[in-house]
Amino acid sequence: MENTTDLQFDGDGFLTNPEIWNEDVAMTIAQEDGITMTDKHWLVVRVIRANYEEKGNAPMIRTVCRETGLKLKDIYELFPLGPARGACRVAGLPKPDGCV
Repeated sequence: MENTTDLQFDGDGFLTNPEIWNEDVAMTIAQEDGITMTDKHWLVVRVIRANYEEKGNAPMIRTVCRETGLKLKDIYELFPLGPARGACRVAGLPKPDGCV
């Protein structure tokens, strides 16, 4: 598992270098946020990550819901901090635009 001291985060807690992200990093971030990763968590994270790698930004929540088959309330149950602050943070993305 990654040593969290090797990871650098911005003032809002988002990874400053998304290219170093891997599943160990995701587990570390999730653990810090009190999230126990399940298959559904990984499904959301992988959709977000794939969209980021393909398009360079976080997907719209409708895209995440469509591609995972989950409802918005399901995503909030998985990531209580929400899709941006919770799921995108675990997926190693920089702070999404519009995230307060």
